Amino acid sequence: MLTIVDLDSPAAPPNERDSFGGVVVAVGSGTPPPGSFADAWAQRASFTITETASEDIRLIRVESVDDTLEHIRETMSANPTAAQICDDVLRANLPGIGTRQGLTTESLAYSTLQAGPEFSRWLADKGRCMRHEQDDAVLLDRVDDTVTITFNRPDRHNAFSNALRAGLIDGLHTVLADDSITSVVFTGNGRSFCSGGDLVEFGLLTDPADAHLARTRYSPALLLDAVRERLAAQFRADVHGAVLGSGLEMAAYCGTVVAHPDTVFGLPELGLGLIPGAGGTVSIPRRIGRWRTSYLAISGLRIDTETALAWGLVDRVANIEPTSPIPSSRQAFA
Repeated sequence: MLTIVDLDSPAAPPNERDSFGGVVVAVGSGTPPPGSFADAWAQRASFTITETASEDIRLIRVESVDDTLEHIRETMSANPTAAQICDDVLRANLPGIGTRQGLTTESLAYSTLQAGPEFSRWLADKGRCMRHEQDDAVLLDRVDDTVTITFNRPDRHNAFSNALRAGLIDGLHTVLADDSITSVVFTGNGRSFCSGGDLVEFGLLTDPADAHLARTRYSPALLLDAVRERLAAQFRADVHGAVLGSGLEMAAYCGTVVAHPDTVFGLPELGLGLIPGAGGTVSIPRRIGRWRTSYLAISGLRIDTETALAWGLVDRVANIEPTSPIPSSRQAFA
């Protein structure tokens, strides 16, 4: 269910009692006046798209409202259940919600979709399913009081597999167990920081209940959040290339995110009939708000580093000559 609301001529205020009304996309010519019907709709909407620049975090500037609406309609028509559940989860994970509570809500919704027809259809079309095996999938290096955690699967743009999950969890446990570590850098070798979940592994866990327990009991997100609480800005993600899906969700937990100028960011999970499932419905709204997160997740569109910086998804852009090739991330962000 998709509702389009014109903020330039809203007929009535939204019904706040209807908390399960489906995805609401508002369109308008600019920031609505405070206290107006349009302002109430902008607050209630999943997000608002406009062709006018605005600092209002509820509004997303696009090149063409008509083209963007058409894309959103196509995306939602392919996976309408996933879109509405994504909207529900983002509304449930309100600002200030605890990480564990937010992850539980997200994972239960994710498991529901894993048992649904939209993901099943994608899974049937995908074909083979195979586990990634690699002993050095995640590298840990320590120099003085700084630890660098590096994804080391460059041939697959560091697609997040069970092997990377296990290595990351081990590394984060190491950091949390050693009070002498005062700085952590989280990065990735090769052309991308992390291009999202390893799609070849999707479908290995056939029981959604078991998958929920695996996600919540062995969650890097909880550990990433714990490291951020301890180190704050000294927990830094250095990202480049493709930062998609789980890659973006995990980086957003860090106290500081530094991006290469050519980085692209996005949440493509809806195309699989799923929602962000690596803690992104908690970490990303903390940085950019519910509305912009909803736009990324429901549209599936990507943004560049400049937009990510303006939104607060990124804290700094790496000072790298644009003509220089991107070496391994450890060198690029030295």
